[in-house]
Amino acid sequence: MHDKRVLVTGGAGFIGSNLANHLAAENDVVAVDDLHLGTPENLSEAVEFVDASVLEDDLPTQDVDVLFHLAAYSSYTMAEENKREATRVNVEGFVNAVEQAREDGCDTVVYASTSSIYGSRTDPSPEDLPVEARTCYEASKLAREQYGEYFHHHYDMTLAGLRFFSVYQGYGGAEEHKGEYANTVAQFAHQIANGERPELFGDGSQTRDFTHVDDIVRGIELAGDHELQGIYNLGTGESYDFNTMVEMINEELGTDVEPTYVENPLDVYVHDTKADATKIRETTGWEPQISFEEGVSRVCDPYK
Repeated sequence: MHDKRVLVTGGAGFIGSNLANHLAAENDVVAVDDLHLGTPENLSEAVEFVDASVLEDDLPTQDVDVLFHLAAYSSYTMAEENKREATRVNVEGFVNAVEQAREDGCDTVVYASTSSIYGSRTDPSPEDLPVEARTCYEASKLAREQYGEYFHHHYDMTLAGLRFFSVYQGYGGAEEHKGEYANTVAQFAHQIANGERPELFGDGSQTRDFTHVDDIVRGIELAGDHELQGIYNLGTGESYDFNTMVEMINEELGTDVEPTYVENPLDVYVHDTKADATKIRETTGWEPQISFEEGVSRVCDPYK
């Protein structure tokens, strides 16, 4: 993507700032964030930052070619503890941002959904798999997908909903500000590097399709470039269990820190995830370029 004016909501957050900084090399980028969880320190000087909520009436949507909507309460715990506000931001904020962009002439939107609506699966999950909302977070992301269909059918806009799979980068990137909400790769690497034993739920056999944020950013950009319509998975198609992840971090850091195993405190917990990314691969040519081995090495590099 080049020579476009783009708006990234949640643009000072983890994924949003990575996307905004990447696009700013060849585009005019505006990042909107209310700093609930993001920080403008994540952004390069090439990105125009606007401190605003997606619930506000006067978003900077003038002359925008593509809206990348990433603003959200972005985890089960975060949403469950703030149901009303999370629903307003995740659903009303989505409708508000898309409607303002539409009114100002933008007809291309790429937005964040979630892979957690597939539930727990060790087989790859395709987009046409039956999904369900078991949490406030999942319900709000499914609502986005429904409103995406509405805007497409009613206004002939193109809206690509991307179901991300376990996105990570590490505290050496833009995850540190997320603290307890950062991906487990980032949290565990930081703990092990500092001699702390990471806590694993159950026996540590749960698996995730860990996808590096650089691959996610490329997928988001391609979705905007191709003006995709509908729902698309973004994940590697490979999964690693938490015990293996801890072993890999120890190997990279030259440490031997054993995890602590605790009872799972969460009422709803997805034990296993794995993406089937055939659809976006066939549509755009996207392929993950960063293996989990390389990704863990990148996460650990700042501590060496």
